[in-house]
Amino acid sequence: MRCVIELETRELRYFVAVAEHLHFGRAALELGIAQPPLSRAVSQLERRLGVRLFERNRRGVALTDAGQVLLREARATLEAASAAARRTQRAQDPGRALVLASKAGASHALLQGLLEASTRQAGMSAPEVLLCEVGQQAGLLRSGRADAALMHQPVDDFTGLDTEPLLAEGQVVILPARHPLASRDQLSLEEVAHVPDLPMARWPRVDGSYPDGPGPEVHTQSQLAQLVALGKALLVIPASSGAWQWTEHVAVPVPDAPTITTVLAWPAGPPSPGVASLIKAAKTLRAPAKHDALLEVNDGN
Repeated sequence: MRCVIELETRELRYFVAVAEHLHFGRAALELGIAQPPLSRAVSQLERRLGVRLFERNRRGVALTDAGQVLLREARATLEAASAAARRTQRAQDPGRALVLASKAGASHALLQGLLEASTRQAGMSAPEVLLCEVGQQAGLLRSGRADAALMHQPVDDFTGLDTEPLLAEGQVVILPARHPLASRDQLSLEEVAHVPDLPMARWPRVDGSYPDGPGPEVHTQSQLAQLVALGKALLVIPASSGAWQWTEHVAVPVPDAPTITTVLAWPAGPPSPGVASLIKAAKTLRAPAKHDALLEVNDGN
């Protein structure tokens, strides 16, 4: 029977620093300690675990398979510990406003409705809104920098999160207003995927990588908006996200695109009283029927 080995956050921080730099000297500099004690701490960790975490040779340092596993787990553990500390400190102030994360330019009407609905809950003030870029909401929740977030299924990462569905809707393609397809009543995914000289912009995946394709890699809404306006890219997005489009853009419905569901998300487990009040407010929402048949209101049951 294997004995349980308890790891300290200090030794995990040491290990992560070396794993990220793949250099003991640079890791020691980041940590503010001398290199010899760092080397001893990592060697001691390897002995305690009974595995080699690094391959060391004259050319440098490389992670072993076991080291790759521990790096993934250590990052999650350190992130969870930091989040726990932030939530605990914020719990001392019961009058503190909740922090609600939302992707900039997305779900504007729903966000506005949620803020207004929250003020109608007894003893609750409107949340503080933290606007972020694509795919950042989950990290803000896990790190404790946000209490809840508006996110989108199935595109966002919901590992370790609970959700309340708010709105299911269709998608549109954002095109340059001067493009011939901008006059169409609707387009299919097949048509959108094969527009000559107008490739699909590529958003990062959950793991930070990008899908293959000729389109430009985009990181922000403003970057995407300008690329579309210049006739360099197009993108299929939830219908409600078209609220940010410029006069140089046109949104055309794509009926066969997958349905996108906007949800209220929070860290898994029983919600705090403040988040519970926000969930209650969210359930009262009834999104306005816009974009013709593209929107399907979820009653939250």
